[in-house]
Amino acid sequence: MDFAFDNSFHNRMDGFYTPAEAVKPSAPAMLAFNHPLAAALGLDFEDVGEADLAALFSGASLPAGSDPIALAYAGHQFGHFSPQLGDGRALLLGEIVAPDGARFDIQLKGSGPTSFSRNGDGKAAVGPVLREYLVSEAMAALGVPTTRSLAAVATGDRVQRERGHPGAVLTRVASSHIRVGTFQFFAAHFGAEHVARLSDYSIARHFPDLADQANPHLALLDRVIGLQCDLVARWLGIGFVHGVMNTDNVAISGETIDYGPCAFVDRFAMSTVFSSIDTQGRYAYGNQPRIMHWNMARFAEALLPAIHAIDPAAVEAAKALADAIPARFAAALSAVMRRKLALEQSEDGDQQLFDSLFDALEGNRIDFTLFFRGLAMMLRGDGNLLESLMPYPDAMASWIADWWERLARETDEPLARADAMDAVNPLYIPRNHRVEAALESAEAGDMAPWLALLDVVRNPFVARDEWSEFAGPGPDDAEPYVTYCGT
Repeated sequence: MDFAFDNSFHNRMDGFYTPAEAVKPSAPAMLAFNHPLAAALGLDFEDVGEADLAALFSGASLPAGSDPIALAYAGHQFGHFSPQLGDGRALLLGEIVAPDGARFDIQLKGSGPTSFSRNGDGKAAVGPVLREYLVSEAMAALGVPTTRSLAAVATGDRVQRERGHPGAVLTRVASSHIRVGTFQFFAAHFGAEHVARLSDYSIARHFPDLADQANPHLALLDRVIGLQCDLVARWLGIGFVHGVMNTDNVAISGETIDYGPCAFVDRFAMSTVFSSIDTQGRYAYGNQPRIMHWNMARFAEALLPAIHAIDPAAVEAAKALADAIPARFAAALSAVMRRKLALEQSEDGDQQLFDSLFDALEGNRIDFTLFFRGLAMMLRGDGNLLESLMPYPDAMASWIADWWERLARETDEPLARADAMDAVNPLYIPRNHRVEAALESAEAGDMAPWLALLDVVRNPFVARDEWSEFAGPGPDDAEPYVTYCGT
């Protein structure tokens, strides 16, 4: 199989990575392969046998033209700076250019230790691999910028975590793996020249329109802030909790990356936390905007040497960009909420409407996903779903009356509004209890529940009778859902 690699990072950024090799798995076997994504990337695997696919996407055999490397980066982990992290269990095989001209990294995750492993085994267990595959595909279907999953391969080896698990390797596709932590590493260890070099490469790869700006590094900061505001607003709009928003898990491309202890909110609460290690709620659902602001401030600090080298006065402009993040995020979230509530026009009172909605959802412990579908059904004259979500009749009657009054100032007819809401408000998400059950079955050797759930979350908006069981929330008496990072 010819990937036609065009490895620009390897060829142009010597010193920003180390060579790496995959550990040969004992018995690679395919778990899942993303044929639609392969086709979109211009990769033809139709005549490749499953055994060859498993060898290729487990590291057992490397494709021609690959230049496997592990990328260097640092990062703030739960607010504490680690000056050297890097790809400790991943290697970048190379880059391809899709038929539409877009460039993508092809990376193996869980393929063994690298020079950045810090005494870790560099492996991945089947559960975290299949979680990332499933959730990243769901996010793509939901219209959220994200890395994608091309393949999942069982290695035939055991991985020891809190207990032994079957091992696996994920093939991840990203527009790049350049992170805020990448900039932090070179700012901390090498200074302005290396930061400028990384910034220039990032601009050429992701944002070539910025190259002619008076201070391209300042323009890069502005662009990445905008992308992160939009991304996190989209997360909040679908009830997504990333779980570990460390700066090494923030891609400058604006894609969601590193699906570790992630999950989706069921019964709504701003304080929702799923990660087993986030005991203080740093990365809770409602804290994600604040942490995004904090992460972007760290990105600004890392870029400052390069910004200052061009124009010392531009440092104040960088500070102003960081200070303006809350207002930019509020605008991004308002745009998301207007789409969810079928409000085309912006009015002064909309923010109060959105704030009171979040308060009412939390006060009544309403299922976040189904609430918006229930509103759309109500516009069609069917209030059964909405009624079923309420802890008592008229629990949210006051807010619904305010929304109805606001809708009256819009121009679209109710049916058109309902259709617009259903186009952006999913019916099917990776429900936590469904994900957990599917992963348990997969680890036991039965992929059928996982494959069925994958099919559902790839088609999140249109109701199907045969999928009715996938739409409901978890059981009322379910234990609090806890996720693990898998390292």
